[in-house]
Formats: sequence, C-alpha cells, structure tokens
Amino acid sequence: MQKDYPSDLLKAIEFHGHFCPGLATGYRVARTALEKLGVQRSEDEELLVIAETDDCALDAIQAVLGCTMGKGNLIYQNFGKKVFTVVSRELNKAVRIAVRPNLFDRKPSEEKSRAAVFGGQGTAEQEQEVQAKRQERIDKILAMNADELFKVDWVDIPMPEPAKIFKSVICDYCGESVMEPRARLKDGKIACLSCCDEYSRGW
Repeated sequence: MQKDYPSDLLKAIEFHGHFCPGLATGYRVARTALEKLGVQRSEDEELLVIAETDDCALDAIQAVLGCTMGKGNLIYQNFGKKVFTVVSRELNKAVRIAVRPNLFDRKPSEEKSRAAVFGGQGTAEQEQEVQAKRQERIDKILAMNADELFKVDWVDIPMPEPAKIFKSVICDYCGESVMEPRARLKDGKIACLSCCDEYSRGW
C-alpha cells in the first residue's frame, strides 16, 4: 500500500480491511460531497447519507463522512444502485452522486482470471494479474476528474428527522428486547417481527 495516501483515505482502508476499487470510489464520493456542500466531516448528525447500495463504497463513505447506522445518519435503501445522496442539515441542501456506469469494463480474459483467483483455483500468474488490474483501477479512480466518475445533481428532498430513541418492550414469545415501534401484537401478546414471521433473516 502506498504511504502517501491522505489520512482520511488510510482510515477508510483500515476500517474496510483492504483497499479495492469499490472503496476508492466511495472515498471519491465522500470527498466530492464535502467539496460540493462546503462542509466538514459529520461529528454528530450534521450530515446524513441515503445510500442505495451496500457495496464496498459505503465503508469509505461511513469512515470519511462520519455517517453511520449507529448514529442514525445513514439510511440504507436496498436499490442495488451506486447512488449516494448526502444531506447537510445545517445548510438544508442535498447532493445526489451517482457513479457513472461501465467505467471499467473487464475483458473476458480478466474475468476468467478473477473467477479462478476468487474461486481458490488461480495460478500465481493470475493472482499477479488480478492484483495489478485492481491497483490500476484504484489509481485511475483516485486520479479521475469527479465529473468523469460521477453524475452529480442538487436535489430537493424532505429533510429526514434526526434519529430518535425509542423505549424497548419485551417479546412475549422469545423474551428478547425489541424497539417499541417494531413490536407487534400476536394473539394478544407482544411479539417481535421475527416471532411474527414478518421478517426473514435470510441466512
């Protein structure tokens, strides 16, 4: 890893666990949002992110912008799109940043090498090829003009309310604590969504 990366990028890499093109993209999204809005990293809930994907980019956005699920200023919408809307509560402004499609299409030979490496069957040569291509993409993403990488629009959205703290109740079926707004009544008893079969964990 290069040692001359900015400190906020290094923190994002540490948070994510490795450096990849997706993380580099998320870093550029975050820096672009800060520049467009003219603001600093969110210490509390000054900024809010509405993310339409949960890929690697989102980790960089959390690390650089300070918007997380735990603080309540990260809203995840499972649309499967590389789109991030960053909101400044103080300015009452929002910028929507969409990653442009097909920036780095892979050749069939590269796809074959990737499949072999990530499938645990790659040769040393294929491993080197994949790593070299990954670094090449990272370097390009960090060097490209933001207009080449993203479609950026100012948008008007209803300002989301600050995060709320709700009291907890006990599910009569599993005995676990559940946030009151997420509780239901089942046969006259308090039930969490899992015990109501309204939510499938999916694992």
